[in-house]
Amino acid sequence: MITKSEMLNKLADTTGLKKKEIQAVLDAQNDLLYKVLKKDKKYKLQGLGMFTVRKRNARMARNPQTGELVKVPAKTVVKFRVGKDLKVNVLGK
Repeated sequence: MITKSEMLNKLADTTGLKKKEIQAVLDAQNDLLYKVLKKDKKYKLQGLGMFTVRKRNARMARNPQTGELVKVPAKTVVKFRVGKDLKVNVLGK
């Protein structure tokens, strides 16, 4: 796993930009992601994949310790669907 500071260092070395500039861009991208998901429910990162907001229906589940049936309420979740380029470059598929 790569840490945030390692990522900033590598991006700074690759691009020639200052770490503060890269941090500002990454923060702005995250803010944009949050706003777009809240409003439009979809955010595509070209070459990586797509974030979507989905509603998960209520369901019955089983407590693994007791075996008791438990009702899991409906909720909204953020999902990420891996893009083709990421799949090919990382998994070779």
